[in-house]
Amino acid sequence: MKQAVSISVRGALRRAEIGSARWIAAAIVLTGAAWLAVLAGLLAVAGRVHDDIPVLLAVKLPLLASHPELIFAGESRTEYQVDPRLAAQLIGKPEGSAVNIAYDAGEPLAALAAMRREPDVFQGAHVVISVAPFLFNEGVRPAVFNPQDVIARLGVFKQMTTYLPLRAGTLIRFIREAFAARLESRLHTAHPAQSLDALGLFLLGYSRPENRLPAALGSHPHYTGWNIAGPKAHFEIGALCEMAKLARKITVVIPPWSPRYDRARDPEWKENDEQYVALVADAGRTCGFDVLNIVAVPGLTPGDYADEMHVNASGVPIYTRYLVSQLKR
Repeated sequence: MKQAVSISVRGALRRAEIGSARWIAAAIVLTGAAWLAVLAGLLAVAGRVHDDIPVLLAVKLPLLASHPELIFAGESRTEYQVDPRLAAQLIGKPEGSAVNIAYDAGEPLAALAAMRREPDVFQGAHVVISVAPFLFNEGVRPAVFNPQDVIARLGVFKQMTTYLPLRAGTLIRFIREAFAARLESRLHTAHPAQSLDALGLFLLGYSRPENRLPAALGSHPHYTGWNIAGPKAHFEIGALCEMAKLARKITVVIPPWSPRYDRARDPEWKENDEQYVALVADAGRTCGFDVLNIVAVPGLTPGDYADEMHVNASGVPIYTRYLVSQLKR
């Protein structure tokens, strides 16, 4: 009798455990479904309010009030290493004739939006815009490297299937940036960029120790999962082509990496970089913009770099002088 009761109790406990597991699983599924539904709703709203000009670019647009002849735009390798005051001197023009509106992870789609917002300023200017591999590479998924204006063009379904589940942070950043950009475009709540006194130049205040630099560039995050045949390349190259119609001249700059790296010893980097340069150069020939591929800058040493790709304060005048000399050709 006791054995029968024991078996009955164990059976009841087992059924209770199975029932609890089912309820827990159902709760997890329902919670996940609710979270996905909320995320999809937020992405849909973010897509509607998205402004192609992010806050980091918007706070620099007042620099255009001087109607500059030379406008430097693009990503961080222009933001941190092109001195517009020196550039103006080198072309024999007064201060304000050159400005730097580049920003971290700046993309051509954002520059195109700025040109459409201020057509009178850009139509008489020479626009020099830098690009980087992550702008075109579909394999790059982290939030910090993802071009926000491209994400806005994917639609909710494509956004979720591309970035979930591992890169939910990329979508959350897109939602946050979309609302921030819309708020800035309406209310101008952001503080002016500290770099406005320097006409847009930011100086990096650090130098990364050598033992923290990548050993090679073939495995650099910009080249992860290398694929330049997707939406990023399509939309960003398309933006460069549209920009060529709206300015006196467009020059797309492919800046150099630190001279500590040697393409001959890094075949993966060499192959990927050649494909990326060819992509931009082919578009330039088709759409009518110049391409300046700077493999190395005479006089720039590893000591003039803050990390593997950005020059420090000592490298800014060297890089700026070389860049302007190439633009004059």
